[in-house]
Amino acid sequence: MTSPRTQSRVRAPELDGDVWLNTGGERITLAGLRGRVVLLDFWTSGCINCLHVLDELRPLEAEFADVLVTIGVHSPKFLHEGEAAAIEAAVRRYEVHHPVLNDPKMATWSQYAVKAWPTLVVVDPEGYVVHVAAGEGHAEALRRVIADLVATHEAKGTLRRGGSPYVPVEEQRTELRFPGKAVTTAEGRILVADTGNHSIVEFASDGETIIRRFGSGERGAQDGPFDLASFTEPSGITLLPYEVAERAGYHAVVADTAGHRLRGIDLITGEVSTVAGTGRQWRDGVDTGKALDIDLTSPWDVAWWGPAGGVVVAMAGNHTLSVFEPVSGTIRRFAGTTVEGLRDGDVHEAFFAQTSGLTPDGRKLWLADAETSALRWIQPEGETFTVHTAVGVDLFSFGHVDGPADKALLQHPLGLAVLPGDTIAIADTYNGAVRRYDPLTRQVTTLATGLAEPSGLLVHDGELLVVESAANRIGPVPLGEQAVAGDAHAVRRPPTVLAPGELEFSVVFTPPPGEKLDDRFGPSTRLEISASPPELLADGAGVGTDLFRKLRFAEGVSGGVLQVVAQAASCDDGGEHPACRITRQDWGVPVRFEKGGESTLSLVMAGDPGK
Repeated sequence: MTSPRTQSRVRAPELDGDVWLNTGGERITLAGLRGRVVLLDFWTSGCINCLHVLDELRPLEAEFADVLVTIGVHSPKFLHEGEAAAIEAAVRRYEVHHPVLNDPKMATWSQYAVKAWPTLVVVDPEGYVVHVAAGEGHAEALRRVIADLVATHEAKGTLRRGGSPYVPVEEQRTELRFPGKAVTTAEGRILVADTGNHSIVEFASDGETIIRRFGSGERGAQDGPFDLASFTEPSGITLLPYEVAERAGYHAVVADTAGHRLRGIDLITGEVSTVAGTGRQWRDGVDTGKALDIDLTSPWDVAWWGPAGGVVVAMAGNHTLSVFEPVSGTIRRFAGTTVEGLRDGDVHEAFFAQTSGLTPDGRKLWLADAETSALRWIQPEGETFTVHTAVGVDLFSFGHVDGPADKALLQHPLGLAVLPGDTIAIADTYNGAVRRYDPLTRQVTTLATGLAEPSGLLVHDGELLVVESAANRIGPVPLGEQAVAGDAHAVRRPPTVLAPGELEFSVVFTPPPGEKLDDRFGPSTRLEISASPPELLADGAGVGTDLFRKLRFAEGVSGGVLQVVAQAASCDDGGEHPACRITRQDWGVPVRFEKGGESTLSLVMAGDPGK
């Protein structure tokens, strides 16, 4: 068993923030945790990769309960995420069972020189940083690092067992718990994705009387009768056309988001079945084929759209769209490259950013792209489909500004609906508002404000209903159009200051103890680099197998965003049938050019800072 290196050890900076959650009001210090292994999880509640990591950490927290203290450091991307009420809701919504430090000014983020959400930092029992990993898919590597630390420090006598600073928050029972989205059935009833209660609720047409609940309320993937079946954080729901439902054998398709599945519901018998997904999260490789054999990744919304020939699936987990065909039982990649960003054009080359809301309008499919705070649409053009942007700038620009669409700003929208007159209502989630976009005038206005994280919209009996996720309810929106001048905002994360001209760029990946790079079938690493705006890079964009590359920036450009996707394959070192895994991370790095700026940039995907 290998031991962490001791030379050039980095002392972990103390934790600095404004509010502690899940501690009973107590402030935690690293000094007070000496003798324990500490895992810092730098996250933000709107980041899908961060939500994946929360699930990955649960087994580790259980396995090492007596020696490991996990601390979530919530360093917000969006303005709303830094508000105390928002982070309190997020901790309850995602069932976070460890202490969380709210870091709204990015103080702890900066102390640890973090570059990406999520980033994981392991601190040993003596208070030194021994491992850093960015992105998701690090669970097994972390298990090995932690086990190695436990063995080393138990032998040294520097390990302390027992006790936990986690204090659970008392929960209040509500009929709905952080609901996601809603649809109206042919009979006029309303189906609501009761995300926090892991179920689908069927209301009468009044939107208040509960008829039945699909799902036991427990997290899971059990198929069967409505009262025994289980879901895992379901979100989007769509209804199939009558003739398709008759052939498929079910009427509704549910995006079972954290279960990485699509589920079918027979609204007559109440039977729930899995219709797509294996339950494993897609990491790499095939995403087209027989639907039950394909891994999915956090499907967030679904919509039947005739021009695509099936149910379009917003695959938020890898920034793509898929099409599921219920009759044939197949699924295929429809749009996107897995690069997170905003780029229009042919669907196969376009970039998306955590698409979380879909609504069809004849030949157009409207999209809410949450991470770019964008309203976009897809339409058929000839033999292909083309992506267009109505509102939105890039990954780091957002706000609440009405007016011409090219000047208007949203903040992390999650839901859409087509209003009478073919205007588009937008659940502008992090602004707590409902906005409207008029495709004819290309103007954005505000219809309602003061809402608690609206995440879904539904036109029902002539009314616009809003799913207020953080208020645990669904109800009508009193529409009174208003103009909001508002403010433009930018991410508080400081940009990386680089020198103009050439840059030596690298990604660090060190396999954890007991693993080695897997080069059995070719290069074990992959690096893809692009930029926003595209003209930012004069040379160095594209895909390669080395994790080192020289980049050259265009003259006269003051800044932008470097978009980086890195991947590494590793396997157990030894054994007849070694277990292998893919580690992958996306970075959107805001950069600014100044004389005297850095001429090198290194991003850590996984590694020991002492090596």
